[in-house]
Amino acid sequence: MYVKPKKNLGQHFLTSDKIACAIADAVDYKNADGSKAGCIEIGPGTGVLTKFLMKNENIDLSVIEIDQESVEYLMVNYPSLYTENRIVGGDFLQLDLHKIFPKGFPVVCGNFPYNISSQIFFRVLDYKDDVDEVVCMIQREVAVRIANHEGTKEYGILSVFLQAYYDIEYLFTVDETVFNPPPKVKSAVIRLKRNSVKSIPCDEKLFRRIVKESFNLRRKMLRNSLAAYFTGAPDEEKYLTLRPEQLSVNDFIELTQIIEKNRVATA
Repeated sequence: MYVKPKKNLGQHFLTSDKIACAIADAVDYKNADGSKAGCIEIGPGTGVLTKFLMKNENIDLSVIEIDQESVEYLMVNYPSLYTENRIVGGDFLQLDLHKIFPKGFPVVCGNFPYNISSQIFFRVLDYKDDVDEVVCMIQREVAVRIANHEGTKEYGILSVFLQAYYDIEYLFTVDETVFNPPPKVKSAVIRLKRNSVKSIPCDEKLFRRIVKESFNLRRKMLRNSLAAYFTGAPDEEKYLTLRPEQLSVNDFIELTQIIEKNRVATA
């Protein structure tokens, strides 16, 4: 059975066993009690990565695939996953993972579709209390953006949000030639590991708004991009002339705390 890559789903099927094996080997999560950890592979396609993940003795693998043709292919070629109901047909962005995986899913892995990779990461953040490790292949540009820290031009909204809760490693670059069809850009594999932060010490919704609005006008000083939030209090002054890429995650948290406190004081 041949599965045709579908442009509307952003499918670029990995064809290299060597790269697939390297991605699977990068999944190094282990449950503390020695039991197998639940692992979700997003967008397995024809299972090139799947077959190597299945060899990892530390995880119980399930796959989520939106493409029905790929689901049928996986059912035929990976019968053990099919008989154990570990092939889920559906959209990762819309599924209730707690209902589908009540035993937990601390590991997320996959060759993420480039057109929705950012949305997948935002969805991971929704489940940050469940997901301890992410190993994935994405567009290199996005990988660099996520992994880079303050002071770089790539640093942005997703960098701040993910780095607030995860330690991020850029593992290796992948050439266009190992995909069908070849994408027009290079890819990269990164690994995210949950840090010790259970919750950030500020209003998270306000934090997200401040980060987004700052980077929406990233060339502007914060005195301009966040003018609606500042009250003229002295503790705001050190941030007024900075641009968003100059602020670390902790700086954004502190700024949120300052804004929250001053807005309450002037209310």
